[in-house]
Amino acid sequence: MNVLPLADVNYVEGTIVQIAKAIVIFLFVLQVVPLILLLERKLLGRFQARIGPNRVGPFGLLQPLADVLKLLSKEQSTPSTAVPWMMAIAPVISIFAAVVTLAIIPFGNNGDWGGNWGLYGIDVPIGILFYFAFGALAFYALLLGGWGSGSKYSFLGAMRSAAQLISYEIALGLSLLGVVIQAQSLSMTEIVTAQGSLWYVLPQFVGFCAFMVAGFAETNRPPFDLAEGDSEIVGGFNTEFGGMRFGSFFMAEYINMIVIAGIATAMFLGGWHGPGPNYLNPLWVILKMFFFIVLFIWVRATLPRFRYDQLMSFGWKVLLPLTTINVHVTAIIVAT
Repeated sequence: MNVLPLADVNYVEGTIVQIAKAIVIFLFVLQVVPLILLLERKLLGRFQARIGPNRVGPFGLLQPLADVLKLLSKEQSTPSTAVPWMMAIAPVISIFAAVVTLAIIPFGNNGDWGGNWGLYGIDVPIGILFYFAFGALAFYALLLGGWGSGSKYSFLGAMRSAAQLISYEIALGLSLLGVVIQAQSLSMTEIVTAQGSLWYVLPQFVGFCAFMVAGFAETNRPPFDLAEGDSEIVGGFNTEFGGMRFGSFFMAEYINMIVIAGIATAMFLGGWHGPGPNYLNPLWVILKMFFFIVLFIWVRATLPRFRYDQLMSFGWKVLLPLTTINVHVTAIIVAT
């Protein structure tokens, strides 16, 4: 009987673990996005002194399922001036970029739930750069969607999206650079480990505030939803999209909310650090992410949409200089 060498056995075991992690991440997305959508509609109802969804299922709990079925039943239409393959691939890129980024968010350390594997998809030495690399792909999804639709309204929305994402992507990166300098690492797990005694939200409070503002802009969430300003440009880059193509863009927005919440939790709020035994570590990550999700919804219910000139002016004239100064001050303090 042939026996596999130990290296081959470890390789097979590692491959199985990675496949299992990929399946778990995908199932996590499919389960949590409808729950966040329901939570948002319920909370918006409370904030705006109305009931919210309560017709489909007990207490309206099946409303997300009804929304999905409605989108699936809608007809896919392609304008005569559109580029069909662009319209088809744009939502795919949007979903892919959002889901892949979830792989680097750590929910626990090695061995927290037994075995020699961590509660995260992958732990790459360039974790933050991995996030920026795949996060930047969302830009191409919006641009392809607006250009490929063959509509002037969609193209205008795509151009606004491109300018907004480029403007705030720089501030987003600089806001995290202070944490990287303090932790002396780009790895997400090493950054979380370095916060065992002090969460970086305290020494990097300026960077934290800048990250949250830039995070709202990166996810096109109110008050930074200029890319979808229906009162100004009909519907933005997704004007000509219907059915599940529109639903895919909608889903990607909520996945990006989860990504921003996970990055903020790992970089500023200590990640899995919390009271209790190690097997509770994923619970603390989920609770901290839940706090940021509620914040996203709260801000949507509270603040009106900015004008586009205000959006660009704030990004270049306020947020960018502020994050640059924060990086320089952090570097000086760490160096001395």
